[in-house]
Amino acid sequence: MAKYRMVRVDFWKNPIALEEMTPEDKYFYLYLLTNSNTTQIGIYRMTKKQMAFDLGYSIETVQSLMERFTLHHKLIRYNPITRELAIKNWGKDNLQKGGKPVMDCIKTELKDVEDTSLISYVAEAITKEEIRSLYESFCKQDGEKEISDQADDDTYPETECEELDDSFVPGDTVLGQQPGIENNPEIEDQTQDVKEIVEFWDNNGFGLSNINAKLQLLSWLEDSSFLQPKAVILKAMAIACANNKRKLNYIVGILKNWENESLLTIEEIDSYHENPRPVPKNKHSTESFPAGRAIPDEVNLDLSAGEDW
Repeated sequence: MAKYRMVRVDFWKNPIALEEMTPEDKYFYLYLLTNSNTTQIGIYRMTKKQMAFDLGYSIETVQSLMERFTLHHKLIRYNPITRELAIKNWGKDNLQKGGKPVMDCIKTELKDVEDTSLISYVAEAITKEEIRSLYESFCKQDGEKEISDQADDDTYPETECEELDDSFVPGDTVLGQQPGIENNPEIEDQTQDVKEIVEFWDNNGFGLSNINAKLQLLSWLEDSSFLQPKAVILKAMAIACANNKRKLNYIVGILKNWENESLLTIEEIDSYHENPRPVPKNKHSTESFPAGRAIPDEVNLDLSAGEDW
């Protein structure tokens, strides 16, 4: 059954759309509001690769737009682990009417949301009390669990992996408030790739409670050009361990170097390190320059002129 999504005509009168959004911003926002993954609750799963495919953009362009809408416009939040996206003003624009069918639909869809902080985020803009209360009830259900996870994590010391890029804030998600991500039952629903990277991070002293660092690293699974992203990330982490540099920025530096060298598979990386490319030396000119002043070709120079024998 086809889904239909309508955009309110006052979208074009919104001051943000009028004064702050570029034409590309407006196109992207309309896509977020109307794509086939949207739901009744304003929270849905969507990968950046799917966005790039639908829009005809590169992954880098989508990443840039996502950061712009998260940090500048402050209209969305995105959890890169659960792949869930939330639209801030969805409730204000689309949830004006209640009734049992609507409430039942909302309740069913809210049950499927893994990152409950996104439910709180959307609930803030809902004006209808009945619907907002329903959203808030799903946030409260996880309250005791969050406290328990926090208490469990207090037994682990903070490590040196603290040098983070503060500009990357993936939606202030609930994962960012739960240091015990490895104790979170929701991780069972994640891909094997995510679990392996998180387990390697936690078991090798990178910093158990550095959730923001984990999220930044996991974003390389989707946003990099590697053909084997999980294996490449694990290899970079292993190198960091071997060099006793258990820091996010060190791992990212390795990954960026490999991307810059177009090393996209483990085989290419291993081959490169076994036979590193020679560093180009500065070329020296082979031209010889005569000392002193150049003599034009047409001048006949008589070296004996003016000498008496």
